Amino acid sequence: MRIAMVQCNPVVGDLAGNAARVEAGVRRAASLGADLCLSTEMVLTGYPPRDLLLLDDFVREAGETAADLAARLADCPPVLLGSVAPTGSGRGKPLHNAALLLRGGRVERAYCKTLLPTYDVFDEARYFEPFCGDRILEVAGHRLAVTICEDIWNDAGFWEHPLYERDPLQELRGQGVEAILNLSASPFTQGKIRVREQMLASIAKSHGVPILYANQAGGNDDLLFDGRSCAAAPDGKIFARAKAFAEDVLIVELDGCESELHEPDLSPLEEVYRGLVTGLADYTHKTCFEKVLLGLSGGIDSALTAVLAAHALGRENVLGVCMPSPWSSKGSVADSLELAKRLGIATVTLPIEGVMRAFDETLAPVFAGREPDVTEENLQARIRGNLLMALSNKFRSLLLTTGNKSELSVGYCTIYGDMSGGLAVISDVPKTMVYALSRWINERFDAPIPEAILTKAPSAELRPDQTDQDSLPPYDVLDAILRLHVEEGRGAAEIAARGFDADVVAQVMRLVQRAEFKRRQAPPGLKVTQRAFGTGWRMPLACRMG
Repeated sequence: MRIAMVQCNPVVGDLAGNAARVEAGVRRAASLGADLCLSTEMVLTGYPPRDLLLLDDFVREAGETAADLAARLADCPPVLLGSVAPTGSGRGKPLHNAALLLRGGRVERAYCKTLLPTYDVFDEARYFEPFCGDRILEVAGHRLAVTICEDIWNDAGFWEHPLYERDPLQELRGQGVEAILNLSASPFTQGKIRVREQMLASIAKSHGVPILYANQAGGNDDLLFDGRSCAAAPDGKIFARAKAFAEDVLIVELDGCESELHEPDLSPLEEVYRGLVTGLADYTHKTCFEKVLLGLSGGIDSALTAVLAAHALGRENVLGVCMPSPWSSKGSVADSLELAKRLGIATVTLPIEGVMRAFDETLAPVFAGREPDVTEENLQARIRGNLLMALSNKFRSLLLTTGNKSELSVGYCTIYGDMSGGLAVISDVPKTMVYALSRWINERFDAPIPEAILTKAPSAELRPDQTDQDSLPPYDVLDAILRLHVEEGRGAAEIAARGFDADVVAQVMRLVQRAEFKRRQAPPGLKVTQRAFGTGWRMPLACRMG
């Protein structure tokens, strides 16, 4: 039996466009002799559709689109299509997260999701009822099991502490299935690809049947999807794999477990790089922008963001803006211009000294008798933010912010200043990873980032001789503490017990808490770590701890 996994990059809400993407993949698969096509979770609506699912018209139109697509594909092999299906029970939530079977020109039936995740970025219990029915599909003389994403992530043979009492895979034992199919929209985080393939291999081996996993590709809002649909054989070997972060059609020969690897293993830095490039391109295009701009400070963060933008959108669609102040070093401007030259992106230079004087003069009567402090420093960042937003409005270009996760964690950023913009490209990339990723890019792409940028001490340059370490612990220490606290949820005592200075830990945790109001007003950022400041971070604003 030949099964095609149709890996799509859907646009949330674009029912007609997503149906066309599936149709194109199915027709390609049919030309390659597929007996069955397996799409991805909620591919018709795009994932995650969030509160679009609360709109009756949207749900109705999704059903109509599925029926229309089934009619158009009447001459093709059967298709399992991710969408939604009404429960029809009149109790609980009105919808199931469903895999619709399109066969013979109609929507024949729905196979629905049992396990509904509510952790991290997921909130599926808000919209769906869990499914408790039959999940067996018979096609071309074969008996297959249909599961959806989370249904395979609770295997007690792989996880030490399963999250749910039910295990849909265990319920399949003894039912004579020849393979397990899974429609998925599993968001990317660094390292998850390896864990996922290890889990799939373990499931295939323990159940003694192949498992075919079809995963969404591309970026939607803050979430990235790595694709890499794959198949694992009963001997625990991954024998088929689709492309990473791109649409693809992967043909799998179920009899004999034969196929091909369209994508090799990726290093941890390469998968982050490809995820960020994909997410930046998709967010820009899916929000109907063609061009982007960003401030170039001569620092590593803006340099990395500029490289990612040029690689994602093409150098002709990126504008770098230099905004030197009296405190900017000559090297910062020169380094920014050298970076732009190497990337081939256009630049403009807008000195802000005159604007700073105008602010000082306007505020002088009110500030009389008070010494300059962080207020004046923040004004510089806000002047730059206003200039960048003016360019964004005038030229209809998406403004990219350039702050990293370390800074955003502790509030080392200026609200309405350097936080202004439409997308925070590296806001989930810790500073130490910024350096590692930048050096990886230089090795891979002929050194677009000048060495002077990589080696200079990080500085906001808002006062003479300022460096980040005037206000923050060394970044290797800071990032280690933040990883334990933000991503792993460790408390101060536990972190200090691991060898960190207790006072430094306490300082970092105070800064994280106090910066929550800034993060709440920040632009969306692309998620690449286990826990990002965004959809999955739900801390209170009015809060007092410790």
